[in-house]
Amino acid sequence: MSLSSAAAGHSRFLLAPAAVAVRQGLLLGLLSAGLPFAAAPALAATAEQGGYAIPAGPLSGALASFAEQAGVSVSLPPGLAAGKRSAGLSGHWSVADGLRHLLQGTGLDALPSGEGVYRVREAPSVGSAVELGATDVHANGQSATGPVDGYLAERSAAGTKTDTPLTRTAQSVSVVTRDQMDDQAVANVAQALRYSSGVFSEYRGSSRRVDEVFVRGFGYAPTYLDGLSFGGESRSQIDPWMLERVELIHGPASVLYGQANPGGLLSMVSKRPSVEARNAVQLAAGSDSLVRGAFDLNGRLSEDGTLLYRLNGVLSKGQAEVDHVDEERRAIAPALTWQPDENTSLTLLGYYQHDPEAGYRNFWPTEGVANDGRYGRLSRHFDVGDPHFYVSRREESALGYQFEHRFNDTLTVRQNLRYLEERGRYRQMVFMSASADGRYLQRAPSESREDLRQFVVDNQMQLDLQTGPLNHTVLAGVDYKRTHLDTDTARDQDWRGRYLLDVRNPVYGVPVGPLTMIADDTQRADQLGGYLQDQIEMDGWNLMLGGRHDRSEIRTDNNLGGSRVTVKDDKVTGRAGLLYAFDNGLSPYVSYSTSFEPELSSGAPGSAPFKPTTGKQAEVGLKYQPPGTDSLFTLSGFDLRQRNVSAWDSNLGYNVQNGEVRSRGVEFEARGRVGESLDLVGSYTYLKPEVTETAQAGVEGKQPARQPNHLAALWGSYHLDGLGLAGLTVGGGARYVGSSFGDARNTYKVDAVTLFDAMLGYDLDHLAPALKGTSLQLNASNLTDKRYAASCASVDSCFYGASRTVTASVNYAW
Repeated sequence: MSLSSAAAGHSRFLLAPAAVAVRQGLLLGLLSAGLPFAAAPALAATAEQGGYAIPAGPLSGALASFAEQAGVSVSLPPGLAAGKRSAGLSGHWSVADGLRHLLQGTGLDALPSGEGVYRVREAPSVGSAVELGATDVHANGQSATGPVDGYLAERSAAGTKTDTPLTRTAQSVSVVTRDQMDDQAVANVAQALRYSSGVFSEYRGSSRRVDEVFVRGFGYAPTYLDGLSFGGESRSQIDPWMLERVELIHGPASVLYGQANPGGLLSMVSKRPSVEARNAVQLAAGSDSLVRGAFDLNGRLSEDGTLLYRLNGVLSKGQAEVDHVDEERRAIAPALTWQPDENTSLTLLGYYQHDPEAGYRNFWPTEGVANDGRYGRLSRHFDVGDPHFYVSRREESALGYQFEHRFNDTLTVRQNLRYLEERGRYRQMVFMSASADGRYLQRAPSESREDLRQFVVDNQMQLDLQTGPLNHTVLAGVDYKRTHLDTDTARDQDWRGRYLLDVRNPVYGVPVGPLTMIADDTQRADQLGGYLQDQIEMDGWNLMLGGRHDRSEIRTDNNLGGSRVTVKDDKVTGRAGLLYAFDNGLSPYVSYSTSFEPELSSGAPGSAPFKPTTGKQAEVGLKYQPPGTDSLFTLSGFDLRQRNVSAWDSNLGYNVQNGEVRSRGVEFEARGRVGESLDLVGSYTYLKPEVTETAQAGVEGKQPARQPNHLAALWGSYHLDGLGLAGLTVGGGARYVGSSFGDARNTYKVDAVTLFDAMLGYDLDHLAPALKGTSLQLNASNLTDKRYAASCASVDSCFYGASRTVTASVNYAW
């Protein structure tokens, strides 16, 4: 069967819908039977670019549409595409590139077997490549959670919980790949987001104990690992070595994830087993006496590939930037995948992390940090606490699984589950205030304990349907989360004037008086949610509709006073997005979404708990992926509001709630590869947050503290092979953080700062073949050693930015 591309092009628009359905059915039947669908061979000019509009769906149907639109013959053996799906194809592509993208992540490739004729087959053993025209096609094509070559991930599940191209997602989503994290030698997840748009990732500066990020003017973004809530706010942390990706959802995400603040959501993806054996070890040393070793082992446990494993581990020890404080970590992450057939998979994921020295977390005064002060600048290494009264210890363990079964091309079910425990023990002199002249610092000895247990499960059913010209990806899910948190805090209530520290002549080791228990709470939080989402595609149109109903109950027992407070919330959230993908790579979109988050605090003593905060956002954006390139540009503008905001009123001595915060802004992010040697990522953010309603005097109309109006960053790494320097890679970046206000009433500003980073790498196999897989890398962060304040929240709550750090590593991969 054959027809000319001209006839195919005209008939696609002129035939009645019934005729189109019949023709597509015939094409699908021919492919499924293993027979080629042929077009006139003379028209199969594989080097010429044609325009395609193929929606995501079953692979066999996608190949049938491709053969028709490209004017080529594609032969598909019976059963080879069973259960496999394609992400679809839009824009202008050559036949070779189009087939490559259409088959990405399927384990299949296509070989030319004559003029205008291609044969689909199983890809060769993993690690090898086949020649398709002028393009190398590898078996490990991109998926929503898999590895990426370079800085551009084209697919993600963070924003939809389905494997969706970012160019078809009506929402701004940033994806930091493993390659980018390796090139930049990030020390924690917050550092991985330095070059992404919309996020202020290091407001605590040199403190690395937790990953707290502000997104679109709101903090703190909730943290998720493999689609499930991971620990609690300001508590749990995962080492970035264990991650394949760090993803950031910009804006409300409650429809799929439940209670969350409206700014955004931080989604991390674990390294997972794969058929391809990719192993690596790393030894590193650097500033602050850092010594670090890490390994990543991966491969098959059975010859047929039905059992796969992966094992990651980290050992590190060093010093914090503050004097007298150490950092030490031991972590391991085993994973096991069982794939009895192409439609079923079960992956067990474990994680254990012990931080005997979890790092520094305290405050600094404004005087001497954000400004010169009467006694000059404080040293960035100055310890406002006391090394004789200091403990910072954390232990985390988690075990879970991800199960997926595809019944047919229509129905897929998934279940993701995890149980996590986290224990923290902390003791320190907490900075409270400074004397009027800034010379003496008031401190209070404090001890705290945190024991967290969390169980979370997410059940999903995905239906891939077609109704006339519309292709549907319907996702229905029910998730449940229970969090049990025990906390207590003890403090010397007579601290005023008792533990003064002279900044000009600090004396440590002051005897500590008896500590009084000031808080002892047990909290159990339950959240049950049901959600429904439909992603509808027709040609270039993409409509996303979603809704969710949540029920939550938070029970807090005051073990000191013997009282109990129970907060029950019942909330419906929703979102809608519309995107059109043009053939030229432009994809404009609009979206609207809502969120909610229970409020755990209350006002005056004995008063009822606060109402949950609610959020809503309108967003308009434009995504651009030039056809045939590995680059993506995202521009978005948003108007985001959160109501029922609570804030501490120092005059009243308790929280008040009746506020609204509005955040408007523009974000731009670009990432990808230029040519074959240059990887780039850049971003710019303009943010205008404002407190529009509040009971706090002098705060309405002001900008929230710690929120820069401008953020900009640019990073690139260049492989110099083409310049006659084989094996050498150079990289560098610049980060600009604009000025921000240092308190709620905007009485002073924290200065803007520009920071520079650099990288130099060399593959040693260019020196000697015996060293194949061995490389050296040198990284420097804050290259000019700029001293700056990262942010301030009040006159007694400032944070120093990180000083220059240099890290050298030896890496071996095989």
